[in-house]
Amino acid sequence: MTEDYVEVLLAHLKQTIVLTDSEVQRISEVVEIVVLKRKEHLLQPGQLSQHMRFIAKGSARCYYLDENSQEHTLQLGIEEWWINDLYSFLTQTASKLFIQAIEPAVIVQISRENLEQLYVEIPAISTFFRLKIQNAYIALQERTLENMSTEVYSRYQRFIKEYRNIEQRVPQYMIASYLGVTPEFLSYLKKKHLDSLS
Repeated sequence: MTEDYVEVLLAHLKQTIVLTDSEVQRISEVVEIVVLKRKEHLLQPGQLSQHMRFIAKGSARCYYLDENSQEHTLQLGIEEWWINDLYSFLTQTASKLFIQAIEPAVIVQISRENLEQLYVEIPAISTFFRLKIQNAYIALQERTLENMSTEVYSRYQRFIKEYRNIEQRVPQYMIASYLGVTPEFLSYLKKKHLDSLS
C-alpha cells in the first residue's frame, strides 16, 4: 500500500523530469510516508519545517493565527499538490504556520538532508524543485497583488477555476478565510456565481 503512494509521487515527478530506473529506486529509498487523521497537524508554530511535502491522498491546509486567534488560510492542497512552510524550510527558522489535514491524508515527504543529497546525485531533482519553488514564488506574488487590487468576486472565480471540485471537500469557513471574506459573504459569492450560470 505504501508503494502506491510513492508511485503517485514518482508519476508526478515524471510529468516534469525524466528519471532512470536507478534514480527512481534511489528516490523511493529516501521518501517517508506520513498518515494523518482529519484535523491532525503536520507542522506547528515554533517547529522547523524540515521536509518537502507532497499530498498523495486527501487534503490539507496551511494557516496562521493572528494576535486575536483568528485563522488565516494561506494555502489549500489536494492530491498531487505540494504543501509546506517554504520560508521556514529555506531559512531554517522556526515556522509561524500550521499545516493541518482537512481530510484523512497521506503525505509523501523528503527530508531536507535527503533532498540535498538527491540534488547532487540526480540533477533532474534539483531542476524539479527549482521550478517548483519559482512557481510558488510567482503564485504568491500573483495572489498578493490580486488581493490588493482585484474585486473579491473575481478572486472567487479564479479560486474555483484553480481549485476545481475542492468546494465539496473543504469547510466553507476555510475557503472564506483563504479568500479573506466572511463565510456569509462567501455564500453571497457562491449564489452570484450560480445565478450567472443559469
